[in-house]
Amino acid sequence: MAPHSDAPSPAGSYNGGFTSRSRPSLRLGDATLTDSSSLSSLLDNATSDTDFHTKRPLVPGVYVPTMCFFLPGTEDVDTTTIAQHALRLARAGVTGLATQGSNGEAVHLTHSERQLVTATTRRALNDGGYAHMPLIVGCGSQSTRETIQYCREAYEAGGDYALVLPPSYYAGLFRPGSETILEYFTTVADNSPIPLLIYNFPGAAGGLDLSSDIIIKLSRHPNIVGVKLTCGNTGKLNRVASATRRMSKAYDPEHPEFIVLAGSADFLVQSLAGGGHGILAGLANIAPKACLTTMELYKQGKMSKAQDMQDTVSNGDWTAIQGGVVGTKAGLQAWMGYGGVARSPLPKPTPEESQKWKEGFRELVALEKTL
Repeated sequence: MAPHSDAPSPAGSYNGGFTSRSRPSLRLGDATLTDSSSLSSLLDNATSDTDFHTKRPLVPGVYVPTMCFFLPGTEDVDTTTIAQHALRLARAGVTGLATQGSNGEAVHLTHSERQLVTATTRRALNDGGYAHMPLIVGCGSQSTRETIQYCREAYEAGGDYALVLPPSYYAGLFRPGSETILEYFTTVADNSPIPLLIYNFPGAAGGLDLSSDIIIKLSRHPNIVGVKLTCGNTGKLNRVASATRRMSKAYDPEHPEFIVLAGSADFLVQSLAGGGHGILAGLANIAPKACLTTMELYKQGKMSKAQDMQDTVSNGDWTAIQGGVVGTKAGLQAWMGYGGVARSPLPKPTPEESQKWKEGFRELVALEKTL
């Protein structure tokens, strides 16, 4: 991950060294947000609003890693669309949202912009009557120090949980036996004001793939409460779900102590069969109701109907997987009338590519409109 020029290395220890930040000016439409104006005001309101910091447990369901939207021409953060999108998903009935994930273009944002996106999402949910909805925030970085900083900034902006990728840039220098990874997550969890979810996504971590043994060992930490498995390994998911279920003092399937989420919608039913608790999947940006209904049909024991719907969801997810954030935004723009394009240097889709992504989601969107 590239360094952030607006975040000079703070002085002090992990416990006290992340309170002073220098934020550059950034434009939001006609407003200029600086540390002393709108963004600071938003964060000040967050600290005084009891709805920003209240207990929101993670329960089984469909969680959506939301998109980050930009104003055309300037690539400034579009808070209006971010808020409207969050409310669209909430009204569809999803269980929770996540900002700063792969679909949220976290790697394209400064520290200030990340806080702005998270605070905007939290405020939209609270003002829209969804103050109960948990908000997960991507906080992974290549250094332990900056990851803790992200966790603290996520808390300040109204985040409830931190989703943390393992560091990978210097993986060849890590100590054997995953000692470095264990130390990294343990230190971050010890110092984060919000609980952690482990994010296992080899494609975004230089191929680094955490084993079930490592995840289970980390699950014993009181401030590590879940995992997102985008590796697609259902055997691993089953082992983690089974082990953490047995480790629970009094396992409650509706309120698991350690939540195990699939990272893609294309193996939702498979993950539920393996003991998982749902998904945290980008496809739900386009078809939240299809994902929710698939899960509900499975829970009702209507396996044939659940599998039929899973077929459509999986086909749609293949389009999302192939197109990534570029294709998903193109699908949103084509079918929902908003979405725009990703921030540079990601390419803008050609008319032919936009039509391809639109067609790839056609069957899924048709299903979504019936629900």
